[in-house]
Amino acid sequence: MNDLPPPNPPMPLIRKGFQLIENAFLLLIGTFAVVAMTQEVYETVLNVRVTLKELLLMFIYVEVIAMVAVYYESKKIPITLPMFIAITAISRLLILQGKDQPAENLLYESGAILILALACAVISYRPARHSHHEHGHGHGHAQSRPQHQGPDQPASAPK
Repeated sequence: MNDLPPPNPPMPLIRKGFQLIENAFLLLIGTFAVVAMTQEVYETVLNVRVTLKELLLMFIYVEVIAMVAVYYESKKIPITLPMFIAITAISRLLILQGKDQPAENLLYESGAILILALACAVISYRPARHSHHEHGHGHGHAQSRPQHQGPDQPASAPK
């Protein structure tokens, strides 16, 4: 009678290789975001002028750094983080274009921001999905009341 669970088979070398590549690129993305933000701060200080376009760009860098940090912590990326980055990027585009663009562009870009914001709201407050194993149910459907997933709760990253 062996009460010990069977040992997990070792992770294949290929999978470890891909995880190493993934971690290296995430570290590179984080490093580049820090370097880019440092360059932006340097340019802003040299110009002795802070504008909304620089602030929004720096905010995008902070969001990218946060996304990398969250992934390293949990191995998951909240789906709303890239959406927030997109909203900020489109907002920055609207500001940079100024009044010289056709009114239709303003409507399209504002509509894109609205769609992304609505998607963030829907995703943030959707009922959480539970697997059968999380509730100790071996068979059948998980019986639990729906819980709302807040904006800080990460969604699983695709594998």
